[in-house]
Amino acid sequence: MIKLLAKAKRYLAPMSFVAGLLFVIAMCDLMLPRLMANLVNEGINKGDNDFILRVGLQMLGVSLFAVVFQIIVNYLSALSSMGFGRDLRSEAFRKITYLSLQQTDEYGTASLITRTSSDVREMQMVVQMGLSAVISVPMHMIGGIVMALSMDTRLAVIIIFAMPLLLLIVYLNINWVRPLFETMRDKLDSVSRVLREILSGVRVIRAFNTIDMERERFNETNLAYTDAFKKARRRMALVNPLTTAVMSGATISVYWFGQFRIEAGAMSAGDIMAFSQYVMQILGSVMGLQMVFNMIPSALISSKRLNQILDTKPTVADPENPISPPSGIRGEVRFDNVTFQYPGAEKPVLDNISFTARPGETTAVIGGTGSGKSTIVSLIPRLYDIQGGRILIDHIDITQMAQRDLRSRIGFVTQKAQLFTGSVENNIRFGKSDASLDEIKGAAKVAQAADFIETMAEGYDSFVSQDATNLSGGQKQRISIARAIARDPEVYIFDDSFSAVDFKTDAALRAALKGVTANASVIIVAQRVSTIMDADNIIVLDEGKCVGQGKHASLMQSCDVYREIVYSQLKEEEIA
Repeated sequence: MIKLLAKAKRYLAPMSFVAGLLFVIAMCDLMLPRLMANLVNEGINKGDNDFILRVGLQMLGVSLFAVVFQIIVNYLSALSSMGFGRDLRSEAFRKITYLSLQQTDEYGTASLITRTSSDVREMQMVVQMGLSAVISVPMHMIGGIVMALSMDTRLAVIIIFAMPLLLLIVYLNINWVRPLFETMRDKLDSVSRVLREILSGVRVIRAFNTIDMERERFNETNLAYTDAFKKARRRMALVNPLTTAVMSGATISVYWFGQFRIEAGAMSAGDIMAFSQYVMQILGSVMGLQMVFNMIPSALISSKRLNQILDTKPTVADPENPISPPSGIRGEVRFDNVTFQYPGAEKPVLDNISFTARPGETTAVIGGTGSGKSTIVSLIPRLYDIQGGRILIDHIDITQMAQRDLRSRIGFVTQKAQLFTGSVENNIRFGKSDASLDEIKGAAKVAQAADFIETMAEGYDSFVSQDATNLSGGQKQRISIARAIARDPEVYIFDDSFSAVDFKTDAALRAALKGVTANASVIIVAQRVSTIMDADNIIVLDEGKCVGQGKHASLMQSCDVYREIVYSQLKEEEIA
């Protein structure tokens, strides 16, 4: 936690000012019981109304002074803590964006969201309330003890007995409650994960009429979190009555033994009242310390979870001295004996794969489900790093290139079309931030998206909802393709990106693509044979191995796997 709190050093100036103000507030609080003792002893007991008015105004002035300073303290503390939370959240988000897909999969989306939201909020509370406690509590405690001892050392024995009891309660609370907070965090991650799954899959849930089953699954997860929360709070709730009992007992003891000190002439009634106020300040400081200690278990867990993110080194990293491909070469992609295995998998998903995708040519990848087609195209932009072999773009190993430079050369259309909330125009411009409207319209026309976009109410300004639920699957795919085209990359990657469009649109789209991809490499992953029959080079995969490579006609003669795929989809006359 100290490591994270050190990141708040940019707010050192306002927090130092807060520390000074807290010192003044503590002095004001310590002055009030002494003024009250004088008011009782010299004013009320002697009937001196002028003295009562004068001291009363002094107490009022000191109180107002403390209130104004407390308002400033609250404002500056909130400002510093919110700024710290913003910086911490931004740093965590920035680190997440640099992690590889493998690393984000290991954490899980729900956990990453929780860490950058509720865990950051816990650290904000530590900064906001912790500063006041660290400065104010010791001042009130030490000052109160000094003032109480200066008034009567014998009566101060009550404090000596009460403080250890309170500290023992605080210690037991921390060690008893802390393990439950870690459980609470895990349960909250589970709630977020289940809720996200249900909301993202609500169409499937309704289609299969499993709403009741999903409700029950969510209720079980929610109940588990609730039970963990209640258990932790139940234990914490035991502390307040115990603390109140100790403080009440200390106050009663002050008045009980105080009467004997009054009878002995060692103290006056005003002194007893002031002494009781100092006792309450001292024990109240211990309670304030307890509040901080109650935050510490949760904050420690949150800081541990955040540090896990911030300390994670991306497995896909830029080289110290990145290399850029030489000019004059554009978009050649070469796989040289590439082997890749997902973490925890029993065997490689790709085994010794070699091929070359050249500019001006279309390279297609086809194979059965799970053969490694999508994995191949995910390796080109270094979404994962390979375990063996090399991948080269324009004769440069992609591990020797800066990721930004590498990915700027690629137009990637993913298997699942992913659009963002906003306008159609902004979604297409996502691939090239400075693209003009004419470029956007041209890309949409090539992607066969212009016709349906122009029939929408606001054309290219039409709104795209979250997850593009107001568009069909084919419309989303075509906008995604337009986004890649607008970028005008050196390498086009289409990962089964024509599956949601009809055969007529598919054919028109591929014909239009030839005009804009004449000087670029095109890599297509497809399930349809008709989509890739005209490709210059077809890679046939079977269980992660390349079992055939060449044009359609030669593969029909030499590759059993390819022939089987073709016969399963096309009629004899179509094959011919």
